[in-house]
Amino acid sequence: MPIGITGTGSYIPSSIITNHDFEKHEFLNTDGIPFSDDNQIIIEKFKAITGIEERRYVEHNLNTSDIAFLAAEKAIDDANIDKEELDYIIFAHNFGDVPYGQSQGDTIPSLASRVKHHLQIKNQKCVAYDILFGCPGWIQGVIQAHAFIKSGLAKKCLVIGAETLSRVVDPFDRDSMIYSDGAGAAIIEVKENRGEILAHTSATHTYEEAYLLFFGTSYRACEHPTKYIKMYGRKIYEFAVTHVPKAMKSCLDESGVSITEVKKIFIHQANQKMDEAIINRFYKLYDLLPPKDIMPMNIAKLGNSSVATIPTLFDMVRHGNLENQRVQKADVVIFASVGAGMNLNAMVYKV
Repeated sequence: MPIGITGTGSYIPSSIITNHDFEKHEFLNTDGIPFSDDNQIIIEKFKAITGIEERRYVEHNLNTSDIAFLAAEKAIDDANIDKEELDYIIFAHNFGDVPYGQSQGDTIPSLASRVKHHLQIKNQKCVAYDILFGCPGWIQGVIQAHAFIKSGLAKKCLVIGAETLSRVVDPFDRDSMIYSDGAGAAIIEVKENRGEILAHTSATHTYEEAYLLFFGTSYRACEHPTKYIKMYGRKIYEFAVTHVPKAMKSCLDESGVSITEVKKIFIHQANQKMDEAIINRFYKLYDLLPPKDIMPMNIAKLGNSSVATIPTLFDMVRHGNLENQRVQKADVVIFASVGAGMNLNAMVYKV
């Protein structure tokens, strides 16, 4: 019997932060010295590279586990299942619950346990746990759910990807404009004619790449330094465009599906130019050019919400909420992501 995604849900915060909202920020270089360009030029260059025009920040009274619960409710309703039948709740995130105005993550109890509590699930055999796998965390959670079901250890799993990155960014770092908040969830189960995971692959590169994304202090020196998300952007770009296309090809070849049968590619919304380069290199491996509209994108309006980008994007397209983008029954799609670790993964899926 096929193992697939039978329901999806997402939570997109209502607070919109535009690029103009950063015009009065004090951006500093890694050495703490202000940039010679004024903010308008910095923001224009940023948009040209990333494609981001605005992003969403979660409401002050909500946290990562709260928005995950809201997305999970929608996914459960969409799949039309009894929540008490869930065998696993797998929650992918990176920073835990971070209260507004703070930057310290709270992970005790696990966020998956908090979601199970919010859902008021009484079934004690529904196992809830978190995974830390960088931006590819949601795909990795789906891969784990697939393995549990395939081995007979589970029948229904809830996989969530959620993050509130707005609370762990250095306001003096221009990279802070990249990050956003959001939550996406999916039900994975065995069900005839409701989708099928055809193949998947994962990898972790740590020999030289482990700390391309890391937790570091602010670019503005202070007596009691707080740590924020930091990255070596150029090195990450080079890593991603080198390794992700190869992983996608390996996964597709394993699935036995022809490249010409692929209808959509759902790639982690990290950086528009980087994602375009990945897709171009992927098709070049088959001596082809990417078809028009093969890659749905919502980064322009939603920014980079890490583990939440792919499940929210897929949910939007699946429910017809992204202009000029649709998936239909039996369409073959590819999911792919890369992030802290450095981790990457890909999955071929038949809708």
